[in-house]
Amino acid sequence: MHYFSGFSLKNDELFFKDYIDNTAYTAAGFSFGAIKAFEFALTCKDRIDKLQLFSPAFFQNQTEDFKQTQLMQYKKNTKIYLKHFIRNCFRPYAIKAISQADTTSKQLSELLQYQWQPDKLCRLAQKNIDIEVYLGQKDSIINAQEVKDFFIPFATVYFIKNANHFLQLH
Repeated sequence: MHYFSGFSLKNDELFFKDYIDNTAYTAAGFSFGAIKAFEFALTCKDRIDKLQLFSPAFFQNQTEDFKQTQLMQYKKNTKIYLKHFIRNCFRPYAIKAISQADTTSKQLSELLQYQWQPDKLCRLAQKNIDIEVYLGQKDSIINAQEVKDFFIPFATVYFIKNANHFLQLH
């Protein structure tokens, strides 16, 4: 299995152990890692049967002002920005221990500017790759309802009631 971690994170797949299809033919990713898993599936020459996207980063519905403010705050004080980011990922529940990785403003910009494209999703369907999208109803990072509406024509979407960005229920 190929797994891609979220922005500023490492070893976060443990949060999704109940959902991950841990086979050699699965690509999966969380949040920013969902973008990486998606792009990997598009270009991978090896066999992939399933793509699992956990709380995919989805900011194409946000204004440029919002995106620029995020970058400005990150550059102003990365440590505080990441602290607030992690807190929002776990909201409305208590923060749990998580391993963090080094980040760059370039990665944050890539995450914020990424455009999910229907034609690319259709290409995966033509390659017979099953796409699963997992979303938490109480996600404080993305608008889960808008993400659900976007992906539903292309994927099996699991909308988990009362779950946060990490798909945690408590």
